[in-house]
Amino acid sequence: MDNLISIVTFVPLIGAAILGLLLRGDDEAAQKNAKWLALAATTASFLASLFLLAGFDAANADFQFVEEAEWILGFTYKMGVDGISILFVMLTTFLMPLVILSCWDVTHRVKEYMIAFLVLETLMLGVFTALDLVLFYLFFEAGLIPMFLIIGIWGGKERIYASFKFFLYTFFGSVLMLVAMVAMYVDAQTTDIVALLDHNFSSQTLDVWGFQIIGGLQTLMWIAFFASFAVKMPMWPVHTWLPDAHVQAPTAGSVVLAAILLKMGGYGFLRFSLPMFPVASDLLADFVLWLSAIAIVYTSLVALMQEDMKKLIAYSSVAHMGFVTAGIFAANQQGLDGAIFQMISHGFISGALFLCVGVIYDRMHTREIDAYGGLVNRMPAYAAVFMLFTMANVGLPGTSGFVGEFLTLMGMFQANTWVAAVAATGVILSAAYALWLYRRVVMGDLIKESLKSITDMTARERWIFAPLIIMTILLGVYPSLVTDIISPSVEALLSDYQVAVDTHMADAMVAVNEGDN
Repeated sequence: MDNLISIVTFVPLIGAAILGLLLRGDDEAAQKNAKWLALAATTASFLASLFLLAGFDAANADFQFVEEAEWILGFTYKMGVDGISILFVMLTTFLMPLVILSCWDVTHRVKEYMIAFLVLETLMLGVFTALDLVLFYLFFEAGLIPMFLIIGIWGGKERIYASFKFFLYTFFGSVLMLVAMVAMYVDAQTTDIVALLDHNFSSQTLDVWGFQIIGGLQTLMWIAFFASFAVKMPMWPVHTWLPDAHVQAPTAGSVVLAAILLKMGGYGFLRFSLPMFPVASDLLADFVLWLSAIAIVYTSLVALMQEDMKKLIAYSSVAHMGFVTAGIFAANQQGLDGAIFQMISHGFISGALFLCVGVIYDRMHTREIDAYGGLVNRMPAYAAVFMLFTMANVGLPGTSGFVGEFLTLMGMFQANTWVAAVAATGVILSAAYALWLYRRVVMGDLIKESLKSITDMTARERWIFAPLIIMTILLGVYPSLVTDIISPSVEALLSDYQVAVDTHMADAMVAVNEGDN
């Protein structure tokens, strides 16, 4: 089918336009219509993405379903997917209908709330499918706006502070990326990402104000992109915006933030840093590996000290993203496979954990861990679901969480044994904070009077969790559903990466020998 990627990407935006232009009023009927229309738009996008997946040739490492047309100011509208990006497209379209369902009890400015999520879905899909620098940057930056509004309008008491902190952190990080993109255009004379992947950016040492920049232009561009993607993930120490954003965001906002938006940083490393700046990536790999190891241990220890459930899970997300960055810059097959698998898996697991917090928050209107205890006595179905995703978050074999962590640790071990040893302690710490959270919230006697009338999950809530449970277990026992799709693209990326690094090393040796002579 022609223009299938555009259909998948822009159906939610069309739904948002219909909502904004045609739906009037804010009575109960209008609110219900807004929810149903948003659900229909996100479901239609998911169904269209299934055709995309069905027609995708997993053995082909090239970009597929490519759409290209003249755009504005001489730039090109170019979209496409490869084995890496298609999985992020599927993750996004799979989760968004569940996100809309989780908003069913919202009563404040419902139409605007639904529009924000629909626009956000289109922008997130655009990031994963854009094959032009200008298009990528527009989607990447514009995604800040609906999330800023979701936190700032429908968030908690400190929502204004959290929304501005989120916006400013991620925006300032992206300014450097924009400068680097301009430099890339000047050097390569194109904004076509496919062409840029084949372009050889200079890695000759530069003298800048008396400083010798090893890796030259590649290193400068790598640092600029790193500033943006590291904040987006977020990596330690630029992670401090995330806990505040999660605590203040409504449940649906936290789900999207953790399950999809954070993955844009990892996707950026895979699409730009490693393939376009391979020499710089190789030179700075140990720096990123150690940052990742510190993030895993430090944020896991901080998670142990949290009294707010959302904050604990937010710090857990930072720790899990540490495995992702370490796997990516290990720059080997197991590391990259594990990093991508971990991002997909974390999308299901973290989204489910924030939904678990939302279930009891809707009933008790508090996220304080001390306010709960003994919920298993009144909410057995909830206790079972929460237990499953707690175990998946810990990395229990048989769940998708295990596969991603195991593969990334294998990749780390090949790249740097000491980093792998430090990162492995994060597995133990994650068991400590996750199981301790579960023990305090769910287990024990039901002592608190306020909890004695609490009700178990509704049918709607069970239907939301069902697909997440299926995917978490399915990918845990059959990980080749993911690895078979990503492996050809990963192999091609690593092959080009190694050739570029070896060529640089050979050129450096020649230069040294000539200098000696």
